[in-house]
Amino acid sequence: MVAQRLRVLLVEDDVRLGPLIENVLSERYDVMRVADGEAGLAAGLARDYDAMVVDRRLPGISGGELVKTLRERGVVAPILMLTALGTLRDKVEGLDAGANDYLVKPFEFDELLARLRALTRTFTGEGRELPIGEWRFHPESRAVYSPYEGRILLTDRENALLRLLAENPLRTFSRRQILEAVFESDEQPGTVDTYVHYLRRKTDPHIVSTVRGAGYRLGQP
Repeated sequence: MVAQRLRVLLVEDDVRLGPLIENVLSERYDVMRVADGEAGLAAGLARDYDAMVVDRRLPGISGGELVKTLRERGVVAPILMLTALGTLRDKVEGLDAGANDYLVKPFEFDELLARLRALTRTFTGEGRELPIGEWRFHPESRAVYSPYEGRILLTDRENALLRLLAENPLRTFSRRQILEAVFESDEQPGTVDTYVHYLRRKTDPHIVSTVRGAGYRLGQP
């Protein structure tokens, strides 16, 4: 069975560079190329992509505005931003807009391909990934991937509990701290124990560790 090619959206208005990048990427990816920010926004919202390559300077909507708008609309695909502007401030602005990586022109196509390989290894259409031992957790989509059983979907509360622990893997939280961060203020501390039990039963008994006399922390399943 032939593996399905990953889909990449390329937003580049340069009439010479755009087709060159498209040709290079097309050797490995299913590429959709558009030449301005408005078309990039429409294409980015119309379907799911495994990655996007966006030029910073675009006619109409700028690359930074495009990325920011896509993120605000819930698009989670990894984005590599291209630019002729290589200052630290430009890079920070691009990353703050929601880009995941930055490549300054002129660049070698081998580096472009390497950057895309790295992005598509660490991201999926389900958003950012938080590793938990051999498990993979995607809080934006409430999904945990088991190394044995595949995708497990969490409830909102289970997801919020695991997200709190996974984003602070070295910290131990008391029941009261978890209750205030995840649950309603009028709930009892025993609610925390109940949802830890649910989470362990649905995923792995060791995904949450009990710290005797202190509370709970992220485990190592």
